[in-house]
Amino acid sequence: MCDHPGWVPVTSGESGATVLRSPDGDRYAKHVPPAEAAGLRNERDRIAWLAGQGVPGPRVLDWHCGDTGACLVTSAVPGVPADRLSAEDLGRAWPHIADAVRRLHEVPVDGCPFSRDLDTMVTTARDVVAREAVNPEFLPDEQQGTPAAELLARLVPQIERRRAEEAGDTVVCHGDLCLPNIIIAPPTSAVSGFVDLGRLGRADRHADLALLLANSRETWPDEERARAADAEFAWRYGYPPDPGRLRFYLHLDPLTWG
Repeated sequence: MCDHPGWVPVTSGESGATVLRSPDGDRYAKHVPPAEAAGLRNERDRIAWLAGQGVPGPRVLDWHCGDTGACLVTSAVPGVPADRLSAEDLGRAWPHIADAVRRLHEVPVDGCPFSRDLDTMVTTARDVVAREAVNPEFLPDEQQGTPAAELLARLVPQIERRRAEEAGDTVVCHGDLCLPNIIIAPPTSAVSGFVDLGRLGRADRHADLALLLANSRETWPDEERARAADAEFAWRYGYPPDPGRLRFYLHLDPLTWG
């Protein structure tokens, strides 16, 4: 395992890994125990692949794996996570975010070696639900208190139709496209990169769009502003999202974490 004396612990994030930042802020190290080494290796491979596609993000700087666990060192992406922006600042960055997501989704899907397709998500959800490991804090407000097994059962009748839609509209997705994983450069409000790429892979574009549009509502001051932002995003992104598919993936995603 790699040693990083003087590095500062990073307490934000939901992964459960030990994350450290270098004293100069230019690098991050993520440590996991042996049981989670394969997952961190997958994240390493996704970071390295995306760095070769012209999409801004971190670079792999170092990797160690052994009996005590695994450690991944990456470059930092300079800027501020988009969830830390005020509504006014997010509004300035919003067109740039739409442009950056469009460019990510335009990466040739045939060349992507990673999958996060619907069947993968459903398999993961079944496992998480069976283990009673769903984090209720990740669920939409209206689903709080509803048993996770019931939430999954509501989605099952849609799977065949959503699978057919995915077959005709698969893109390279981030996999966890929420505001904390989009880094903004304050002087220009441009996107300096995407981070936390462990779930990147081929999927229906709505798996990304559902998370981004729902998460941004936590910043917009009211529903009128949120609807205007959704419309602006759709115009800039160049594709009008399907409300039914957005709702499906917004309800499926929380069941895959656990």
